[in-house]
Amino acid sequence: MAGFLEQLTALLGADAVLTGEAVRTRATSWIDPAPLQALAVACPRTTAEVAATLQLCHAARQPVVVHGGGTNLVQATRTCADELVLSLERMAAVVAVDPIHLTLTAQAGAPLQRVQEAAAAHDLFFPLDLAARGSATVGGCLAMNAGGVRVLRYGMMRELVLGVEAVLADGTQLSSLNTLLKNNAGYDLKQLFIGSEGSLGVVTQAVLRLFPAPRSRSTALVALAKFDLLLRLLHLLQRELDGALTSFEVMWEEYYRLTTTPPAPSRPPLPHGAPYYVLVEALGSHPQLDNVRFEQALDQAAEEGLIEAAVVARTAQQRAGLWQAREDSEQIERQYPLALGYDVSLPIAAMEPYIAQVRAELRRQYGAEARCWVYGHLGDGNLHLNVWAPNFVDSGQVAAIVYSGLQAVGGSISAEHGVGLEKKAYLSLSRTAQEIATMRRLKQALDPHAILNPGKIFDLESMHAP
Repeated sequence: MAGFLEQLTALLGADAVLTGEAVRTRATSWIDPAPLQALAVACPRTTAEVAATLQLCHAARQPVVVHGGGTNLVQATRTCADELVLSLERMAAVVAVDPIHLTLTAQAGAPLQRVQEAAAAHDLFFPLDLAARGSATVGGCLAMNAGGVRVLRYGMMRELVLGVEAVLADGTQLSSLNTLLKNNAGYDLKQLFIGSEGSLGVVTQAVLRLFPAPRSRSTALVALAKFDLLLRLLHLLQRELDGALTSFEVMWEEYYRLTTTPPAPSRPPLPHGAPYYVLVEALGSHPQLDNVRFEQALDQAAEEGLIEAAVVARTAQQRAGLWQAREDSEQIERQYPLALGYDVSLPIAAMEPYIAQVRAELRRQYGAEARCWVYGHLGDGNLHLNVWAPNFVDSGQVAAIVYSGLQAVGGSISAEHGVGLEKKAYLSLSRTAQEIATMRRLKQALDPHAILNPGKIFDLESMHAP
């Protein structure tokens, strides 16, 4: 590959093509600190350089894997030693903020937090939020169709993008930086790239939707005694808060206990012992009125017997403490190394029996020491399960336990993390053979040499479902 690397270096410059030890000093991803394995890392500065790089790779049949912030959790950006990493770290600018039309244009390498701060500087608001906001990039959020903690009100990344600029596998540039809320002229091509995990093209810029900055933020943690009360509480808050509810984050007791007990830094805002804890948050425009209405809704929930106890954040510090209890999922890996994480989606009414089934099967196969911590964005049907046992042998066996009950209830093996390599073998549980065949046809049409993120989501050997 010496000739290819020479051409790439001539194209981008010596400082933009990393090889050898400069590659190995990089981590594979946030969740996998092992040294990166790749032919080289290319760091273009412009969309034109991305296009020229892909044109060169297309001609040489050189596999390419795009890297953003490295925060994906399904090995969606894992590389082999013969693959080229295309890093967008030098394309990290917020290009423009339009306060009139409520849009923000950013390069794909811009971290989510930078976008949030750029919007806030204009008294505007970009609602997508993740615990990895400081590292996750715009391009990565698009590629994985990121969700986060405000999907209940604002939707996933797909709903927050108006236009994209992307480069196809052969170097063709598609510049569709639409700023209109309504544009029904033909196919909406941006949707091809959102959620495609970098397998159909490389997004280089995006136009994002902004909203007026909220004036109020009401946050509380509540404890509940039974699962069926969760859905009743959700409906009550949605009704009484008139659409202002943004987050309904549920923690099963085992998870809450883990994140609020030493060595975890948080202390329990509410006593341990309740089966379920919910972090609820609402954003609004009238601080005094909104806070009163928020607490009145909680009082009503208490009067109806829906909640056992509640604590309302009075300061920013208290709010951060409540959120830390929910977001400190890293405690699982720190205290139980080699725990396995899963991200699933299913109807809320099916969650209680599903979790009971998963836990029973884990205990049957791995004994009483098996652990299953559950938490997630219950308001939009998304649960995260983290599983550990002292005698794990086959992660595929554990995945089968977690995924096997989803198909019957219309659930999904991936709510917001994508498919990558980890979930590829289980795609047929959530997509029909015809859907997977159509995905393959799209891949073959846009990337005929299969150079973009090869091997992710599905294999291309046949047109049959895996």
